Amino acid sequence: MDQFQVIRRPLITEKAVTKKEAERTLCFEVQVGATKTEIRQAVEKLFQVKVEDVRTNTTAGKLRRRGKFAGYRSDHKKAYVRLKDGQKVPEFAEL
Repeated sequence: MDQFQVIRRPLITEKAVTKKEAERTLCFEVQVGATKTEIRQAVEKLFQVKVEDVRTNTTAGKLRRRGKFAGYRSDHKKAYVRLKDGQKVPEFAEL
């Protein structure tokens, strides 16, 4: 799987920016079927950094209603990637 297919987009939320500054942890939305090894390899190749740890969180889509119509949101997966000591944190989230 290509690294651009594994990582969909960086998450730039208040929580993600705080984790990035305090814990050297990057947050990404990733493909639902991506494994931790694929996520690690994609981040290392895209940003030229060494990854210490990868944690993932899969969230099932919720039921949403619009009047009499009902449907489900799609499932999504987040990855929290912690960089090794001495690695420069990439600056893709300039607020």
